[in-house]
Amino acid sequence: MSLLYRLAFKALQNMDAEKAHGLAIAALKHMPALAVKADDPRLAVSAFGLRFSNPIGLAAGFDKNAEVPDAVLRLGFGFTEVGTLTPLAQTGNPKPRVFRLLEDQGVVNRLGFNNDGHGPALERLKKRAGLPGIVGVNVGANKDSTNRVTDYVAGIRAFADVASYFTINVSSPNTPGLRDLQSEAALDDLLAWTIHERDEAIRTTTRKPVLLKIAPDLSLAGLDDVVKVARKRGVDGLIVSNTTISRPTKLHVKPHQIQSGGLSGKPLFPLSTRMLAETFVRVEGQFPLIGVGGVDSARTAFSKIEAGASLVQLYSGLVYHGPGLANDIKQGLVERMEKDGLTSLASVVGRAAQDWLQWPIEGVNP
Repeated sequence: MSLLYRLAFKALQNMDAEKAHGLAIAALKHMPALAVKADDPRLAVSAFGLRFSNPIGLAAGFDKNAEVPDAVLRLGFGFTEVGTLTPLAQTGNPKPRVFRLLEDQGVVNRLGFNNDGHGPALERLKKRAGLPGIVGVNVGANKDSTNRVTDYVAGIRAFADVASYFTINVSSPNTPGLRDLQSEAALDDLLAWTIHERDEAIRTTTRKPVLLKIAPDLSLAGLDDVVKVARKRGVDGLIVSNTTISRPTKLHVKPHQIQSGGLSGKPLFPLSTRMLAETFVRVEGQFPLIGVGGVDSARTAFSKIEAGASLVQLYSGLVYHGPGLANDIKQGLVERMEKDGLTSLASVVGRAAQDWLQWPIEGVNP
């Protein structure tokens, strides 16, 4: 890492979190379109009918308005996910609304689906038609929507031609009542309509996988219901997990002193990985999983895979480790594979799930 780069990265870390994010997006817009080194073929993953050159993805929340998907892919990611996108533009919750927990390498946000709406993102994604790279579209509902199901259906309809896959986000803690859509009856209705809309779109475009992103704060009975409905409705995969409203007791800052919102980053790793393993054993191989929450190294990425993930995503790790993180993780994974004599990652998916089921679910609700 050059001295100039280290100084610039340090400056971003010391800046207001949301302002730093805006500058990062601006920098990626002007990043030269350099040739990207081909991934080691041992890192390739086939899932949801798609082939990923490597299993490391950028989670939704960074590129909310689909401004820099190709620049993100040039950072070494095997895929990226834009959004969350709602039909109408909305400003989100009042600022400040993003807070770093520096000693714990965590982030708390209560952004509230701030985005420019379907229109601008759709135009940008249309312009990259024909370019390589897997770009998923994460869809949600407007805060003041009178019928949230129709908002999700509108997202499927709008982006059917340009999305590599869809993520149905019902697990953000920052839109009041959104997580209620994870209840059995509500989720069944939502998935029935969104998958029907996806299937209708097959008349004019290729079939796009539909994934469901769930919260780490579900009870195990609630997780049972989610998996049952997901299997019944034929989703293509689950993303485990979104941010948590719980607060681990071992944080450097006392839990009651932390801002409200969803906690991500390193403190989320144990809870999200335990929930990933719980999901893996319930899915019984019916569809693949994406593991999210606290991925910041090859070690944590490999642990997610062992717990049941075919692919992993990260976001908060970039805040503390910089834009070279995806390449660092890939290098570490290859080294681990060579050490263990692995020719692909598929053979280790879920092999430690039973061990993770013994991990205590620890934390307090604010």
